[in-house]
Amino acid sequence: MRISLCNEVVATLPFVEQARLAAALGYDGLEVAPFTLDAEAPHMLPAPRIAELRRIAQDEGAPITSLHWLLVAPTGLSITDTALRARTLDVMQRLIALAAGLGATLLVHGSPKQRHVAADGDAARAEDAMARAGEWAAAHGLTYCLEPLDAGQTNWARTVAEAMEIVRRINNPALRTMLDVSAAGNGETEPAAELLRRHIPSGLIAHVHLNDRNRRAPGQGSDRFAPVFAALRDTAYAGFCAVEPFDYHPDGATSAARAIGYLRGILDA
Repeated sequence: MRISLCNEVVATLPFVEQARLAAALGYDGLEVAPFTLDAEAPHMLPAPRIAELRRIAQDEGAPITSLHWLLVAPTGLSITDTALRARTLDVMQRLIALAAGLGATLLVHGSPKQRHVAADGDAARAEDAMARAGEWAAAHGLTYCLEPLDAGQTNWARTVAEAMEIVRRINNPALRTMLDVSAAGNGETEPAAELLRRHIPSGLIAHVHLNDRNRRAPGQGSDRFAPVFAALRDTAYAGFCAVEPFDYHPDGATSAARAIGYLRGILDA
């Protein structure tokens, strides 16, 4: 089971130290939030800097596997607001190219605030943005994942079933969906493990975020991850999992260390 660390957990460290720590703790790579690379315009990173980041991560033993939190920076983005959409699509296309340059294979589209559906046509505009992202990802040989997020975060693509419907309509192998254990715990009627068992055979689940429904790291709440790993093994899941807490307790580095120790303990049992 390959497990990445979402780098914003330790973003107070220089990037080289993020990668070094992740590798030392036993992670297989980093899932990068672009805003941690440049707080204002990560989609405009120059090619030499992209190559440097890729080299650093590889040399330290934690290659960049994926990108997430895509639309945090620059500010003022939306895939539904007609006044902001063109700029947002340009950022998305550039972030896909950034992912390719960093050596990642997958991007996760969460960004709940930037996909809010409020007016007539918003849902269609959001779906069209996913279709375009799938085309751009395919051109780079990448996978773009629409992340289901619970109703407390967004009002569009709130469950795995809803996300799968969108992905099936678009019908592009480069566009898939995923499962976030925290979002599933807070928004689905079935346990995360059962959702994985039922939907991985469809081929549409390309990624998994590991986090507790209390928004802390695995092992720091009531969710149990042995059934999640059993479901992944039993369905021959071949993708990455990424540890993505939002509440870093007691701090980022300790949260990351506890999470991988807990998860590797399950896997080694």
